[in-house]
Amino acid sequence: MWGVLLHVQYVCSFFLGDMETPVVLFVKCYFTDFNHTEWGNISLTEQARIRAELEEAARREKERIEREKRERLEAKDQERRGVELAELAILEESFLTASQCKNKFRALAKWEHYTGCDGSPDPMVRQEINTFMSLWKEDTNNDIFTVIEKGNRILDLIEKLEMCILDTPFHELSSKDVTQYHDTILQLQALLHHKYNEATEHLLKQASNYAESESGNMEVVIKKQNITLCVWANLKKNPKFRSMSFYDDQKKPCNGFDLPKPLAICDVAVRILHTHYDHVSPSQTYPKEPLTLDMPAQKPVTSESIVKVKATKSQVSPSRLDTRSKHSTGRSKSLTSVFTEEVKSSAVETENTKYAMNKSSLILQTVSRAHLSALFSPSVRELEPLEEFVVDLHQFMPVGGIYHFDALKLPPQAKHVKGWTMVEVLDTGLEICPYIAVCEENEDPSNLTVGITVRLLDNVIFFEEPLIARWNPEEKCWRTDDIGEVVYNMKEKEIAFKMNGFFTITLLQDAHLNMPYQSWELRPTGLDEASFCILTTFAEVQFDIKVNECMLASITTNEDSDLLAEIRGKWMTPLCLILAVKRAGMNIFPADFSPKYVSVNNKLLTAEVTTYQQMALVASAFAFSWSKWNLESGENNVVFRVSLPCHCPDVFEFCEHERRSLHSHKQV
Repeated sequence: MWGVLLHVQYVCSFFLGDMETPVVLFVKCYFTDFNHTEWGNISLTEQARIRAELEEAARREKERIEREKRERLEAKDQERRGVELAELAILEESFLTASQCKNKFRALAKWEHYTGCDGSPDPMVRQEINTFMSLWKEDTNNDIFTVIEKGNRILDLIEKLEMCILDTPFHELSSKDVTQYHDTILQLQALLHHKYNEATEHLLKQASNYAESESGNMEVVIKKQNITLCVWANLKKNPKFRSMSFYDDQKKPCNGFDLPKPLAICDVAVRILHTHYDHVSPSQTYPKEPLTLDMPAQKPVTSESIVKVKATKSQVSPSRLDTRSKHSTGRSKSLTSVFTEEVKSSAVETENTKYAMNKSSLILQTVSRAHLSALFSPSVRELEPLEEFVVDLHQFMPVGGIYHFDALKLPPQAKHVKGWTMVEVLDTGLEICPYIAVCEENEDPSNLTVGITVRLLDNVIFFEEPLIARWNPEEKCWRTDDIGEVVYNMKEKEIAFKMNGFFTITLLQDAHLNMPYQSWELRPTGLDEASFCILTTFAEVQFDIKVNECMLASITTNEDSDLLAEIRGKWMTPLCLILAVKRAGMNIFPADFSPKYVSVNNKLLTAEVTTYQQMALVASAFAFSWSKWNLESGENNVVFRVSLPCHCPDVFEFCEHERRSLHSHKQV
């Protein structure tokens, strides 16, 4: 008998990472007192035992290799995680610094208001603003110029309240305060319009003092920064006079109207109050509380692992059940080890997910309501279907203010008798003269309809012929019916049309004409300074950014390069500039429902917010630009391009190179 060393080669294929790699395991088994021919004399049970031991040894070797590989990957992951945590600490420190700067600016604004001593109330203090409104409401001085001057102060107070709501983070402004400020805004808007009505009534009571020598009728044109007021009173009641055009002090045309024939012989006055702001449309609502992120559903780790263990045990072959207890004990320990690893891995994954969710929620809390409203995209199902002729204010936006076109009852005029001036005083206030055009058979509609010619503001942009709508006070919406015979003269900035009555009207433009962008680029110009350029279908816009302010540097179209001169070149806060540019008709800022009207690849909220914030950290050192691959990536992915400005001064040049694409992946 002689001993022999038997080398058994066991080949096993399994997965390593993403590659299927054959791994050769060498198992050395020592057999004593057996020669090659005697192996066949071993019983089947003993052969099964030997094969089981060989398989068990191979399995342990495989587990060892997998464990070592997993440990190496975990070490690399821990190293990467350490770097990311360091970067996150820098990010959070920058958030804190930026938040402190904003707090200082807000505190400085309050201090300047306090030391200004100009008599203006603090709109955030309820007692002060209520006292201010009560005193002005009781004031009997209804001179139109006094009302306009005080109205400008009202507009400043409204703007301060809007800025406070939009620009203050959630944790600094409670939902109760937001509701209070919003109610105050509505009260100030109503008070301002009420005062303009009283001032108009005061003018009409003195209509004879403003009579023109040629027509004998009252004609008043007042053109100021925020309003244009045109008032006409029918003092002579000449049925041949039905058309009127107003001109300002520089003899420039303002607005005009065509009076229907039935009103040509009535005691009636016509007012065209063009407010360059919009206090009629429903105000945009903003979230009162920070958005909550839904926690991804976690699988029940324990139950699934137990099921896996039971399934593995049930799949053991009968031959393995006949092996020694040592082998069974080792197998049980192995199963327990696998179970423990799965539980630990799932627990770590759950902890990491919770950590990411908490961080994302914290980041969202530091973002202003205006920023979240622009990025947050609610479900399209939340929009209710509109009736016919009702304007969708998510799709269209008023541009150029509101035209209050009213027919008014002419109040009793003063009479001069023997050196005395007598006037009948009525306590009815400014009375509306109701008129609706009703055309009977064989009657010319042109004699019954109301014509109006509106003059467009010079400081607004219309990229196409605007949509004309009238306000329905009962339904609180803009409608396009009862308006016809529209004549556009966009070169002269005039629009003439007919209506079936006197309405409050506005000009609407598609809010998404300049979306999506053709391209964009963000290029640093110095420390804490950058230039942001956007190319749209109709225009190219450039913004300059400096510390906490920004400026509209230029806006160029195919027809004109000298647009929006009133706001161009003026440093403002980002939110003030956004509102000013939108009011001027240049809307390049998406809103909450914009994805419904623009074909874009919508991204997750946290992916966008965190990407923008991280771009801001290095915007002084790197140039960024758009990437076509962003449209093809998923909702978790934000794809853009980045380059060092010193290597590539023109960002559009490196946009052509695919190899400089930076893929920023944000997994929520």
